[in-house]
Amino acid sequence: MNGPIIDSARQWLQRHPRHVTAAVALVLLGTGVTAFGTGPLDAAIERLPQTTVVQTLALPAATANDTPAAAPFVLHRSDLTRRDDTLATLLQRLGVRETAALERLRREPAMGELWRGQPGKLVSVEVDDEGRLLRLQARWLGRAEDTVFQRLDVRRDVNNGSTWRVQRDSAPLTTSVRLASGTIRTSLFAATDAARLPDSVASQLADLFGGEIDFRRDLRSGDTFAVVYEALEADGELLRYGRLLGAEFINNGRRHQLVWFQPPGGRGAYYTLQGNSLVRAFLASPLAFTRVSSGYGMRFHPVHGDRRAHLGVDYAAPTGTPVRAVADATVDFAGWRRGYGNVVILQHKNGRQTLYAHLSRIDVRKGQRLQQGQTLGAVGATGTATGPHLHFEYIVNGQHRDPMTIARDNPGGEPIEARWRAVFAEHAAGMRTQLAAAATIVQASAE
Repeated sequence: MNGPIIDSARQWLQRHPRHVTAAVALVLLGTGVTAFGTGPLDAAIERLPQTTVVQTLALPAATANDTPAAAPFVLHRSDLTRRDDTLATLLQRLGVRETAALERLRREPAMGELWRGQPGKLVSVEVDDEGRLLRLQARWLGRAEDTVFQRLDVRRDVNNGSTWRVQRDSAPLTTSVRLASGTIRTSLFAATDAARLPDSVASQLADLFGGEIDFRRDLRSGDTFAVVYEALEADGELLRYGRLLGAEFINNGRRHQLVWFQPPGGRGAYYTLQGNSLVRAFLASPLAFTRVSSGYGMRFHPVHGDRRAHLGVDYAAPTGTPVRAVADATVDFAGWRRGYGNVVILQHKNGRQTLYAHLSRIDVRKGQRLQQGQTLGAVGATGTATGPHLHFEYIVNGQHRDPMTIARDNPGGEPIEARWRAVFAEHAAGMRTQLAAAATIVQASAE
């Protein structure tokens, strides 16, 4: 009797090996947890009917269209137009390698806007992996004081690669506020560079504090500065830096502070945080933020080889650097004068004169009236000069004075009007908070 039962069991095991494996696993699991027997349960399981179902599934045939398309490769690049740029050099610098696009844009009248006026226009492009131009955008300011920017948008038609859409419009600038701080180690130049302060903002800092601090003689290692300034953006991209809104300079332990304030409906100006005007009748320097290479007084003459009085100040700067009038004036002389080379002499009020020598060019004429800050020429090396620089003199009633004191000797400007005192006090308090925040930034060190 046992023989047929064993044969049936053997046949069943051969037909259902997986069920046997599962059953054995259950038995092992059960014996690892409890001592209860599993015989009756196994017998019940074996008596259950067993059915095997086999079904063929029809799958659609794979095609080439089912392969996921690769994402298009688009490279974005931006650069500024340069004085000697052509359309070809600009596109080459931006990675455009498509001759057809170059020829098409050359025929587009609106592209001429890139070369009008001053260089420095922001140009952005989108190109594919073959260097084909997909889109070009240019943004610029018509005038430095504009609050809107001009925009040129040239876009390739996605359906017809030989067709381009050109649009010219304008949009308002977006202004953001930025903070920076630094520590003097060697010079103001090195410290502002280390703090990554834009040159235009550093120039304002030097100009505005130049009447109180002699940046050639008074600086000390360890002096610190903190600044709050504007960044002007177009479509989320930086177009230029704007006005210095506030600043603090601690020189030899003495704190100097300033803030820009514009009363409602009035003209803005710079003041101390106590409300005293920082407007000066004379700028501290005829060049925007430069270094002094030779000071006022006795010196060894680099050309004649002897010691002699130096009746002015020499500012080393590259040829072509703009030279500005330090105050309102009338041009008394503009021309060539022996060792001075190209020279301009300005006549100011109260018997004051300023002289600008070794110019590479002269942009004014005798008798012309100039405003403070107006360009009168450019740095050069004409006359007796060993290299490009500006020689600057300050003369009062025929007597030479140290030009480095010109701003301090000629204060000007009026304090805040009484009716704006409360508004100014609130504005100044806010600036104190911003300057304190700027000073907490990890200060840069210029070795």
